Amino acid sequence: MDRSDMGTKGSGGACGVCGGRTYLIERQGDRAHARICDCSVECKVCGGRGHNLIQQEATFSKKVGPRKYDVLAPCACTLRARRVARYNEVGLPGVLAHATFDNYRPIDDAHNRPKTVAQHFAHHYDKKGTNKGFILSGPVGTGKTHLLAATLAHLVLELGVETRYIEISLLYATIRRGFQEGKSGGEIIGPLSEVEVLAIDELGKGRGSQFELETMDELIARRYNANRTTLFATNYSLEPERKVTRAVSGYQSTDDAKNVLREAELLRERVGERIYSRLCEMCTFVELPKDTPDHRRARQQGEMRGHHAPAKMRAHR
Repeated sequence: MDRSDMGTKGSGGACGVCGGRTYLIERQGDRAHARICDCSVECKVCGGRGHNLIQQEATFSKKVGPRKYDVLAPCACTLRARRVARYNEVGLPGVLAHATFDNYRPIDDAHNRPKTVAQHFAHHYDKKGTNKGFILSGPVGTGKTHLLAATLAHLVLELGVETRYIEISLLYATIRRGFQEGKSGGEIIGPLSEVEVLAIDELGKGRGSQFELETMDELIARRYNANRTTLFATNYSLEPERKVTRAVSGYQSTDDAKNVLREAELLRERVGERIYSRLCEMCTFVELPKDTPDHRRARQQGEMRGHHAPAKMRAHR
């Protein structure tokens, strides 16, 4: 099923609200939430029945030859409703409700590669074949989670693929709470192991405790053994070995110092050889340049400069 199965506004041109997609994605609390656009709530194709008669042709006997017959098939509105409901189970952060490939803003060709890889994956996903995932590495605030969200939204809403999103430290917290409720870690990991495409954010984050490493190892091992597609984002370098770097002289803020330490640490060291080796087979590695600016910080600084600008200058912007 592709976008044509979802249906677009049939007459009067594309809707000015949804742009002809027939659905909207909005922020609802701390989660991204999809809903059917008002232009498509009442289906003019099936009249609200949810299905249509379509004609098919098949040969049941060589003597009679091919025969045409009518069958009931789900209407585009039914498929749309299923995909919207499926999207609302993904668990994407509300702050990324409007994340798309179009509004990802790379500063140059080097910073554009993550978008190219993620977009190619989404638009060439083979629902019947094997799909190699990807892992995005880079400094904080560089759009890695944005691209995960854009990828999952396309897979679910345009292709009908079952997906989930998890932030690794929140998974650890969920399992710990489950222990208090008498649940095992396997009960929580199980559904994540079976979903068609899983996006794991902040890989390598945590204290590196035995519990965390065993949880991560079990989840990735299950998906690896089942040949399921997994996407990742991490702040740690994907390099196989440490590079010798010179110490930076002069003043450094606490955040800058933490970032330097994080950049010096490798994902391979954070997750261990077993998981890293499997990642090499499961994913295409994409690493953003170390000097990629933090978009959130840059936006805040721009707002501060605008706020402190003379009133006359602000009035003419």
